[in-house]
Amino acid sequence: MTEKPASDVLCSADELRRLFLFEKLSDDQLAWLCREGQVISAEPGRVYLEGEPAEFLYVLLSGTVVLSRRIGADDVETTRSSTPGVYAGAFYAYLGEQVAQVYNNSMRVTEPSRFFVLEAAKFAELMHSWFPMAVHLLEGLFFGVKNMQETVGQRERLLALGALSAGLTHELNNPAAAAVRATASLRDHIARLRRKLPAVAAGHDDHTVVGVLVQIVDGAAERAGHGVSLSPLEAADLEDVLSDWLDDHDISGRWELASTLAQARISTDELDQLAAAAAADGSGKSLAGALDWLSDTVETEMLLTEITDSVARISSLIGATRQYSQLDRAPYQVVDVHELLDSTVAMLSGKIGDGIKVVRDYDRTLPRIPCFPGELNQVWTNLIDNAVTAMDGSGTLTIRTAKDQDRLLVEFGDTGPGVPDDIKQRIFDPFFTTKPVGQGTGLGLDISYRIVVSRHHGDLRVESVPPDTRFRVWLPLQAPDSG
Repeated sequence: MTEKPASDVLCSADELRRLFLFEKLSDDQLAWLCREGQVISAEPGRVYLEGEPAEFLYVLLSGTVVLSRRIGADDVETTRSSTPGVYAGAFYAYLGEQVAQVYNNSMRVTEPSRFFVLEAAKFAELMHSWFPMAVHLLEGLFFGVKNMQETVGQRERLLALGALSAGLTHELNNPAAAAVRATASLRDHIARLRRKLPAVAAGHDDHTVVGVLVQIVDGAAERAGHGVSLSPLEAADLEDVLSDWLDDHDISGRWELASTLAQARISTDELDQLAAAAAADGSGKSLAGALDWLSDTVETEMLLTEITDSVARISSLIGATRQYSQLDRAPYQVVDVHELLDSTVAMLSGKIGDGIKVVRDYDRTLPRIPCFPGELNQVWTNLIDNAVTAMDGSGTLTIRTAKDQDRLLVEFGDTGPGVPDDIKQRIFDPFFTTKPVGQGTGLGLDISYRIVVSRHHGDLRVESVPPDTRFRVWLPLQAPDSG
């Protein structure tokens, strides 16, 4: 707790009257200030520290004050002044318990300085007694701006949620539609298989033919399970080879049949085995029927694979949604930051599109960190969304993680046009936006900054040398109150 230095100088009403803060006060009011307050001297060094209980209002009489804010591991200077009358400290005391009464910055002096000091309770009494209308106006302004920021911040989150929902709907619709389509086709194929199997079994040496068919189908299913597919050129070449084989064996409908067999990567060697097994039937009907049944069977296997892949994709998206929303988890927990990043990329995949390449340069040896995962996901969303918008559908988004001394670094790089030098210092300001009217609130980076700096005691900065723009987020590896 900050202790007020002992007074060693008498308070002068004439000196107070010369300050712009008190120049309009009456003689009685100035006398009250001198009676309730005091003048102190301060040697170079700290006067009070950010976050301590705000017990005093300090008004500079002479000397130089420096105000700073704690950002990550650094104290960043915000104000330096030698102007008599500048004030700092408990200037929100008139709001009482409506706000946290702590110093919102740190103050130090760089040379021997003198202050008029008034206790916070006395300053609140002064404001309510002397300026009751002003107190009401200031309260309205303070809380009005605060409520407006919260309202617009909520709208910013809703806009982001709307974009995420649209992208997620699109991403879910594709595999869901594929699964429905494949299921409908699967019913038809299974019905045809039931009708054709008796015809295959009725052929000569049917047990040999059926055995070879099962062997070929098993091989096709195993290859499909490994997930290795042919390139378009390889598929076309195999289709030509199979078509020639079918033509040599007088099989009708060879082009359609060859296309199906090529998708299952069935070779001519396997077809030769089937032809040998069916050779006892001189009419060739046994081979034609077996190939017809084989075509429907491999199509059935491919449909099952498509359904499996579609359902797996849906499950993956739902998992990413749960990871992103953190709805079923504690608000503060220890997590792997890469899981948060991956879930955000998955949620934004619809907006990222095919024209933007996403490069993940992760240091997987990084430890899990304590944080508010849902809030960090909002930061990742804002930074990725800005990068994607800047690249206008084409470029490279690089997400890098690394250890930087005692902090974890998350970096988002894009190949867009960059951030002009004249606005670098403003992009984190509330309501500042370069987007067209109606497309941005100007709070995305402000919210991100407050989440990183205020909530996580980290830091957020930007570096931009076109075509290389990087937003860097530093987060503590340990909770602030841990040793």
